[in-house]
Amino acid sequence: MLGTVGVARAWWNRVWGGGRYLLGALVSAAVTLVAVPLLWVPSLARRRAERHRLRAAALLGRPAGPRPSAVRRDLAWLATQVATGLPAGAFALLCLGALAATPVIASLWWAFPTAPWLPVMSDPITGWGTALPLGLVNLLVLAALAAVTLPPLARAHARCCLAVLAPSPTERLAGRVTELSRTRADVLQAHGAELRRIERDLHDGTQARLVAIAMRLAVAGESFADDPGRAAVLVRQAHAETEDAMTELRSVIRAVYPPVLADQGLAGALGTLSTRAGVPTRIDVGPLGEVPAAVEAVAWFTVTEALANIARHSGATRASVGVSRDGALLRVRVTDDGAGGADAARGSGLDGMRRRAAALDGTMEISSPPGGPTVVTVELPCS
Repeated sequence: MLGTVGVARAWWNRVWGGGRYLLGALVSAAVTLVAVPLLWVPSLARRRAERHRLRAAALLGRPAGPRPSAVRRDLAWLATQVATGLPAGAFALLCLGALAATPVIASLWWAFPTAPWLPVMSDPITGWGTALPLGLVNLLVLAALAAVTLPPLARAHARCCLAVLAPSPTERLAGRVTELSRTRADVLQAHGAELRRIERDLHDGTQARLVAIAMRLAVAGESFADDPGRAAVLVRQAHAETEDAMTELRSVIRAVYPPVLADQGLAGALGTLSTRAGVPTRIDVGPLGEVPAAVEAVAWFTVTEALANIARHSGATRASVGVSRDGALLRVRVTDDGAGGADAARGSGLDGMRRRAAALDGTMEISSPPGGPTVVTVELPCS
């Protein structure tokens, strides 16, 4: 029973998602047709085209990505929207309208018993004995028609939208150069900050302890002949300082490249990490092959930061981490069932994750609607 309900819900979500998209296209095309003088203003045309581009990308499940401004392309989209949105949206309106009206029409047979009202099978209805079966047949036929036509029609319209509004090869190249310039600048900035942090940790921590050790050993050597007891105390203190210095030095090394990665590899390191997560976490690591050390480190730090964010901010009860290899691309996906609303612009370590990924020419996508779930996807090139 639950399986049938789930199938019916999935069917309705797919049909209604496509129908709602097409109805929005119909309304937009009608507004464009009526208000076309105003929409020829470049700024208005751009906002309208950008809104449709985002809707189309969401329907197809694709990342929208940035798009350079092009007035000619935006205006071309207005004409395309009218030419494609009106007929496709009108068909969706008729299909969904007939589907919704069929139960009402069949139940009102008594008001107009001889009128051919039903949209598919319009035989005269003379009583409940004909109203119920004819209404059910109409409902099933219209539901099948909607399921077969509306989702693919909506996807075709969305692909048309993205094709018309897609940047030209020259614009894509320019955008790529701009993105690479920005990420390289971020890399240099992050690299400089990392070097300063390492130098500060070594100078203020490990180096200071080594100086103290050297001073104690020097004093112990000078006082050994006259006061062996004091020299022994100083040697013990120097030994304790050595242990502390080693601990701090290991901490610095761990921040550069976690030793657990060298010892256990990425899969083992993530398994160890899950045992220390603040929420129950499932780890799923597929066959990865040989992964560069820098990519492993970024993947590990990404999962570490994501799980820390989940424990601190999300209110989640469980999380999952999936790592897979698709050719030359390593994909890391962290999901939680928390409250959602995660935004890299507000910090919480997400911008640092994005910068780490960008440093290797990778990408990070965040899907976190209010109410959840939150999905953070990082893709890193391994070639």
